[in-house]
This record gives sequence, C-alpha cells and structure tokens, in this order.
Amino acid sequence: MAFRPPVIPPSHLGGLPPGLNGLLLPGLGGLALIIAVWSSWYTVPSDSIAVLQRFGKFQTETQPGLHFKIPLGVDTVTVLPVKRQLKQEFGFATEGATNPDQSSESPGEEAPMVTGDLNAALVEWVVQYRISEPVNYLFAIRAPGTTLRDLSESVMREAVGDRTVDEVITIGRQEIETEALVKMQRLAARYNMGISVDQVQLKNINPPAPVQGSFNEVNQAQQEKEKLINEARRDYNKFIPLAEGEKDQRIREAEGYRLKRINEAEGDVSRFNAVLAQYLKAPEVTRRRLYLETLRDVLPAVGNKVIVDEGMKGILPLLNLDKKQPQAERAAP
Repeated sequence: MAFRPPVIPPSHLGGLPPGLNGLLLPGLGGLALIIAVWSSWYTVPSDSIAVLQRFGKFQTETQPGLHFKIPLGVDTVTVLPVKRQLKQEFGFATEGATNPDQSSESPGEEAPMVTGDLNAALVEWVVQYRISEPVNYLFAIRAPGTTLRDLSESVMREAVGDRTVDEVITIGRQEIETEALVKMQRLAARYNMGISVDQVQLKNINPPAPVQGSFNEVNQAQQEKEKLINEARRDYNKFIPLAEGEKDQRIREAEGYRLKRINEAEGDVSRFNAVLAQYLKAPEVTRRRLYLETLRDVLPAVGNKVIVDEGMKGILPLLNLDKKQPQAERAAP
C-alpha cells in the first residue's frame, strides 16, 4: 500500500484567519496610496533649481517652490543649488562641510608639489564655483565634482611647476591664481561641465616638514636683507637730495660771483677807456685833474699840512714845530 501524507487542516498551516485576509488587502492598498501621495510632491529651495527626470529621461527644470510629480519612482527629482557659491578644498579639509565634493578622502596627497627649480612645496588652495547649467552638470559629464577636482589639481601642478619655490611662496602667488583661474574656466567650457569657476585662491604654501626650519632661516635672512636695503634707500633719499641742493646752491653762488667779477671788470675797463678818451683830448687838463683828485684822497690822512712860499725867509720860529714834544725833552740842555 502506497504512503499517503497526512492531510493538515487550513487552520494549522500558519496562515491568517479568514477574517483578517479581508482586512489586509485594503490596508496595504491604503498604505500604498499614502506613500504615493506623500511622494507626489516636492519643494525646491529659493537658491536652487530642480531637474525632473521621467524614467531617467530629462523632462524639465523647475523653479523654486512647491511642485508635483508622478510617484512610485516614475519621476525623479535632483535639486541643484545654482544660486549658491560652492567650493572645493585641496590639501586640507574643513569639518562640517555640506558639499560632498568640497574635500577629498586623502587631502594630504594633493598638497605635495614639485616646483620648477626641483624643490618640494606643500600647496593648499581653494576653488570657488557655481553650477551655471544644471542639465550639462548632470548629463554632459560623469561625476562633475570629481572631474573638477582632477582638472583643478592638474592645472595647479602645471602652474606651480613653471615657477621657482621662491616665486610660489612670495611674489608669484597672485600670478598663479590668475593663470589657474583662466585655464580652469577654459577647460570647464570645453568639457561642457555646466560649471562656472569664479575664483582660485592659494592658502598656505609651506616647504616640507624636514626643511621647514632651514626655510624659515632663509626667509628671515631675506627679510633682513630687504630691511637693510630699505634703510639704505631711506638714507639715500634723505642725504642725496640735500647734497644735490647744496651743490646747486654753491654752483649758483659761484655763477653769481663770476658774473659780479666780470661786470666789475667790464665797468673798470669802460671807466678807464672813458678816462683815456678824455685824456687824449686834453692830456694836461686830465693829468692835473688826476693829480688833484689824488691829493684829495691822500691829504686827509696826512694830518697837519704847512704850505709856504719858496721865497719866504725865517718862518720856522713862527711855526712852533716842537709843540708836540714832551716837556722833559724841551727842558733838556
């Protein structure tokens, strides 16, 4: 006789009682309806734009506000902050960042770079950008945030590699920022990334840790050199113009003295020529006038003057010529 398995009643099969089967289906239907209604609307913030896809195909862009969509995964919405300026950090990471592409998983690997003079430097920089074309940002290129990071790192390494370490750390920072910004904007437009790069800013640029002390000493020496140069220029600007002024003053005084002597000499020559012309016209009269003028200048300094006639006799006792002699000399025999 063949073996027959025992027949188990439905109440022993572990199923639900017949009364609950009638309540389960409406409950599941109501739950599905609630989920569908809940997922049929979405809100776009004021600084963002939403991209609507239906079965993965782009449909439209929706502006900020409340909107509705087909639920249950038929329509999917991606919200992009187009009016907000985003940033990516290289070589360091800021805690609490809301942008998933703001920092990489290993920022320490981005900082080391080699300069044009084969020196090592740790470069930290920030790229600020905006999403200008949401459709291109989502569909034209895969992983636009990662692509922008790779693009930025490539451009920055090229800019740093074209300069010496001193230029990178000191005078070349602004030039590197400008050059990197132009190249990133051009590459972003070429790849149709839908991104507008607004600014590239260099943060900290330091040498590697093993040579940090030596590098600081070199910087200190360069600063001391610049200080001494500035002090020398200050003294130069202080004393050289003063010396130049004194030189010009002496030159003008010498020129004035030269002109004075020349004019006096020319005046004397003119006066002598005038006298000579008059002398040639009447030599005796001129000679006598010169003689009298000379006496007029000389005689006042002589003192007492006695003028006698050649024929006059015995005038000496009347003159009392010894009146200025001392009394002792006159009393002597």
